[in-house]
Amino acid sequence: MNDLILSAQIQLTARFGAVPAPPSYGVKLGVAENVRSRDVLPLNGLRHPAATGTSGWFIWRGEEIGTVHDFFVPLHIEHLDSLCPEVIPYLALPPGWRFLLAPGYEDVWYDDSLLDV
Repeated sequence: MNDLILSAQIQLTARFGAVPAPPSYGVKLGVAENVRSRDVLPLNGLRHPAATGTSGWFIWRGEEIGTVHDFFVPLHIEHLDSLCPEVIPYLALPPGWRFLLAPGYEDVWYDDSLLDV
């Protein structure tokens, strides 16, 4: 991870009073197929505790999270910059955090229910 990205992630976590927990490159996250559709809003992310080889992050677009078993597909974290680079600064938020992004709008909050998986 380059220093510029890490600096942006640390600044963002500090803004919300969170302790930075950036995921390592090479780990995977769950990404919905609709992340490719830039016209679908909002852009959402939530982080569960990490498991072996995963970051705990799940990213999707739209108002509702999908309920079908294959809504999320695994993706190595370093490929995210070509799909939705706007989420990269948020990825250092630790488990239990969520975000919702839309043009001119940002909502970031802690949700302790994400820790019970």
